[in-house]
Amino acid sequence: MTTDERYMRMALEEARAALAQDEIPVGAVVVADGQVIGRGHNLTETLRDVTAHAEMQAITAAAETLGGKYLTGCALYVTVEPCVMCAGAIGWSQLGRLVYGASDEKRGFRRFAPEALHPKTVVVAGVLEEECAQLMKDFFREKR
Repeated sequence: MTTDERYMRMALEEARAALAQDEIPVGAVVVADGQVIGRGHNLTETLRDVTAHAEMQAITAAAETLGGKYLTGCALYVTVEPCVMCAGAIGWSQLGRLVYGASDEKRGFRRFAPEALHPKTVVVAGVLEEECAQLMKDFFREKR
């Protein structure tokens, strides 16, 4: 198992926690120097807050852990491609690396705002893509 797969599995655990709360199953973890410093999953229904995405929760937790708003040397692992709002937050926090599993053709930042990230952010797509995508497909299939 690669390092990216290891941390993406942790993000999948967060996504399953969201699923257990009947939230859209997206999970995220922020890693710095081999340590998870922030984690989160979707809480938009629970908190009645459209901004309570997994990435936002993880970024906020990581900033709190570090005691600052910039996450330059950190990596964000998220099960689904971030939306434009989350890509903006990733850009403003200056995350060094973004790793995501499944692409989001309908709402993903790459379609609507491909330049939203910080120019130095390295993007890796498709880590455990099938597993991440299947969790979303199963969730929405049950909702319909």
